[in-house]
Amino acid sequence: MQTQAAVAAVSDSARLDAELLLGHVLGLSRTQLRLRHDQALDETRGLRLATLTERRCGGEPIAYLLGAQGFWSLDLEVNAAVLVPRPETELLVEWALERLPVGETRRVVDLGTGSGAIALAIAVERPQVQISASDISADALAVACRNAARVAASVDFHEGRWWQPFAAARFDLVVSNPPYIAAGDPHLAALGHEPALALSDGADGLQALCEIIAGAPAQLRPNGWLLLEHGHDQGAAVRALLSAAGFDSVSTRRDLEARERVSGGRWR
Repeated sequence: MQTQAAVAAVSDSARLDAELLLGHVLGLSRTQLRLRHDQALDETRGLRLATLTERRCGGEPIAYLLGAQGFWSLDLEVNAAVLVPRPETELLVEWALERLPVGETRRVVDLGTGSGAIALAIAVERPQVQISASDISADALAVACRNAARVAASVDFHEGRWWQPFAAARFDLVVSNPPYIAAGDPHLAALGHEPALALSDGADGLQALCEIIAGAPAQLRPNGWLLLEHGHDQGAAVRALLSAAGFDSVSTRRDLEARERVSGGRWR
């Protein structure tokens, strides 16, 4: 397949990418595509596939080309205003659900919600929980609101930086996947199509994490939890920040590749 050969230079999953793009153009699932592998493309669809292939060859994430990304049990809209939700972020959702007993009312906030992935995954699993979410980007919040309607979940979205929209609020659980890549990190080059504001703090990668942790004591109820995604090499630093701020039961969980990925603690 020409598309597969073209994207092989930029993708470790060239066949999958090619099948997804062709299926997207034809309006077919991968299973349907394989059953109808001899279906010809008309000129319009051929041009559309060529355009999408060219964009993929330029490094644009496949999720942006399809306009959607699976996360948890959800199929979410994504575009260049938001990060593409990653599988490792599901670890943050898993830990959050452990802290939210089924059937009990709690107040939860997701700081820097982006596409709304974390907040909405929690909302569909714990519909009795009152969930708020913030983001500094109005464009990202527009995507999050459409996703809430898409999955029929209730989240109260607010525009603002981290804690700013919640001055008088108190929460039982805070979750966040903030920008944590340091300026100058070589990984940023491969992420050039995703919003820089959601990837890096422009400094050492700890600035947003420090800001969230510093503000948490005033926003958490007694025994409330703060759970944070971070870089694979930031676990020790985040644990130290949590302990210094007065959190106990501080620990870190590892992703499927055994990398430290999510740290959290309980407010005493």
